[in-house]
Amino acid sequence: MMAKFLFLILIVGFFGCNPAGQQNIEIPNSDLKQAIVAFAELNQELQNEQGHLWNHKLDGPLLLINPDTRTVIANEPDDEGFLKKQGDFYVGLFPENLNIANSTTNWLGKHWTMVALPLSDTKEERLSLLLHESFHRIQPLIGFDSIHETDCAHLNTELGRLYLKMELEALKATLSDTNFAEHLKNALLFRTYRYQLFPEAGEAENLQELKEGLAEYTGSILAYKGDLPIQSHYISRINGFYGNETFVRSFAYVTLPVYSYFMQKTNQGWNLDISKNSNLTDYMDDFFGIDTRIVDSQYIMQLGKLYHMDSIMEFENIRELNRVQLVKTYKSRFLGRETVSIGLENMHIGFNPGNIMPLDTFGTVYPNLRITDNWGILEVDSGGALVSPQWNQVIISAPLDINDTLISGMGWTLKLNQGWNLEEAGGKFQVRKKN
Repeated sequence: MMAKFLFLILIVGFFGCNPAGQQNIEIPNSDLKQAIVAFAELNQELQNEQGHLWNHKLDGPLLLINPDTRTVIANEPDDEGFLKKQGDFYVGLFPENLNIANSTTNWLGKHWTMVALPLSDTKEERLSLLLHESFHRIQPLIGFDSIHETDCAHLNTELGRLYLKMELEALKATLSDTNFAEHLKNALLFRTYRYQLFPEAGEAENLQELKEGLAEYTGSILAYKGDLPIQSHYISRINGFYGNETFVRSFAYVTLPVYSYFMQKTNQGWNLDISKNSNLTDYMDDFFGIDTRIVDSQYIMQLGKLYHMDSIMEFENIRELNRVQLVKTYKSRFLGRETVSIGLENMHIGFNPGNIMPLDTFGTVYPNLRITDNWGILEVDSGGALVSPQWNQVIISAPLDINDTLISGMGWTLKLNQGWNLEEAGGKFQVRKKN
């Protein structure tokens, strides 16, 4: 379900929290109904699965959180007595200084799986999401810890996107054609050619597939029963993926699961052979017996005719013209004279991985995000924000309305904690700690 992973994802840091007790927490009835169904479905699947996929059980602490009310429904108590028992669940309010995400979080003495409500109306989509995020919680326990993703900036270029789409078109064909082996080979050939064009792409893509690709494989392979449902699901996911504004942090959700599906049909324990140090592309080349060391450009162009290359090239050419204009707009907005610069010290960030955009060497533009830090909370709904490559600064457009602690601008609001203020010098604004 493509829409589900477009919820904010949690990537950097965690805040400690020592909340006071709560009283009279009212959970919306619709949330309680969803929780009853979701916990029951998940528990049943985990009882059946018994940790066979990864030689480690996926069950554990789980939070379902309503982003609007910040109300929490948990499947077990916390270690600090903060959540209050209500029937079979434990309820409370999620702190404002933490972001709500489909991810994991350290909170109240436990490492939780965290999922934002509402859930899908479809059982398989609900289960796939819950299992995906449950995998993230056990990642450190099965040897996939400390995988630091990097943005795949090449996937925002015309050629990078083209040859990713060619790979995906070949993967779609594997799911609907009995001659799937030939299409698998072609998919990996398109991938290899992309790596020839962008020599650093292989490492960057591999990190994302290790982190998000394996998680998505886990969720989908356990949630969808039978070949036809899962094949249909993967085709739908790829088609939906094309609607993303950018591919730089979202492609792994639709590439590795398809390859993994075909590998598990031959060897159900293939995933136990890999580690966080594995090169998944090399592994798949060996697994499928494909020699992709050198790929000729003329052969790739001929191969592309099998997968609608001409129409894809036409689309990407138009998009590239629009991208160049958007880059100019962003450079004017974030690199001009009137901006707000905020240092990042103890950052906790949530964002949409389907629309972020690398801005040359200046960093990455996030059209919408939420950052909490020592200075307060920044929320960007539109207009974007530029995060530096070193993750030590965020830049937003000039403020339009300044109050003591609440400041707003084009598509953003900034809520400052006590002891911090906004200072201006020569049209440049900075958030600084008061002396």
